[in-house]
Amino acid sequence: MKSLLILFDNIVTIYIWILIINAVLSWLVAFSVLNTSNRFVYSILDVSYRLTAPPLNFIRKYLPNLGSIDISPVVLILLLMFLRNLVFEFLAPTLF
Repeated sequence: MKSLLILFDNIVTIYIWILIINAVLSWLVAFSVLNTSNRFVYSILDVSYRLTAPPLNFIRKYLPNLGSIDISPVVLILLLMFLRNLVFEFLAPTLF
């Protein structure tokens, strides 16, 4: 059971990093630092978008419109950290 908690922690951490990478890449594309006609850049953007779009779109439905500022990645990261801490708070004391 301890290894399942460690696996869960690693998956959540990797997903948080994917969210951060997706946000940074979208800024770089918006400021024309990266060219999306490059096949490698496009494939990385496509993979990160496919992994992050469904939960971010769900969160965006409930957030107020702030114009060009998108805080849904921040909200999702905070929710993932809360979920990870909640799981460790309730399951970890019984294992260790």
